[in-house]
Amino acid sequence: MAGGEITIRGAEPSDVGDLIELLKALFTIEEDFAFNEEAQRRGMALLLNGQERQVFVAEKNGKVLGMCSIQTLISTAEGGLVGLVEDVVVRDGYRGKGIGNALMEAVGSWARSHGLKRLQLLADRDNTPALQFYESRGWKVTRLICVRKVPVS
Repeated sequence: MAGGEITIRGAEPSDVGDLIELLKALFTIEEDFAFNEEAQRRGMALLLNGQERQVFVAEKNGKVLGMCSIQTLISTAEGGLVGLVEDVVVRDGYRGKGIGNALMEAVGSWARSHGLKRLQLLADRDNTPALQFYESRGWKVTRLICVRKVPVS
């Protein structure tokens, strides 16, 4: 990309406004989630506070262009820590330029440095471009499905 380098870095509290904008864009294409700024701000505050999780941002000339997050879980199947990747999104107009790939590489590097045995993520089954993006980077669709219950009772 001309006009400056893309930098991948850990998100900071000052990035929250940009991250909320990105989440709003993401949740408009995901059927199972609705944008709720208050909830997304609470979630982002939790993600930005802890060593077992990380939010990455892609930045160019001071503008946040994309993000993704990773948090650790314990897997009995793997006998150790695994990573849950969420919120992979790049701004319209900047997709297809390697930003998503750079974010996913940062997640992979973080996972290796934290000894994670597997990465997993949820993707909207109708988001063909996202599924193709993941598959082209070695992610495999499994036979597992996501089942959820809201509210928790």
